[in-house]
Amino acid sequence: MSTRLGITPLTAADFAPYGDVMEAAGAPDKLINQGKCGRFHDRARLDFSDGRAGVSIFEGEVETLPLTLAMMERHPQGSQAFVPMTDDPFLVVVAADGGGVPVNPRAFRTAPGQAINFHRGTWHGVLTPLAAPGLFAVIDRIGDGANLEEHWFDQPYIIDDQPDRQ
Repeated sequence: MSTRLGITPLTAADFAPYGDVMEAAGAPDKLINQGKCGRFHDRARLDFSDGRAGVSIFEGEVETLPLTLAMMERHPQGSQAFVPMTDDPFLVVVAADGGGVPVNPRAFRTAPGQAINFHRGTWHGVLTPLAAPGLFAVIDRIGDGANLEEHWFDQPYIIDDQPDRQ
């Protein structure tokens, strides 16, 4: 039997335990380039145990709802930021850590102009674009050593398009 998991809009406050929401919200922190560019300064905490930051391009397969969530992963050696290269929304699934396994998963839908950064060690679902082409710039740790842990649920969750009831 599966457990239903609804979706809520992504907000910085709701996402704070898991990572950072990167968006150009409010007034810029400062103007640069002779006043022609607003800088929204330091919107994500990049955190790596070693190695270096790298930028890669991911092309994710488009998913449709309802969606089965059978597995979550985390990266113990580095944060991971996803910056969509289109204005299309994507699904972000995160969970708290409960003794080394993901517990209480939550699903968020981004709004146009939002990107996310998972804090180091945060349980999350895989890249889930909801529209083609599913292109993302990804900023994460490049380095030696294993940086991936996976957890497969005994009972999967079904993510649907209804609001989360948490």
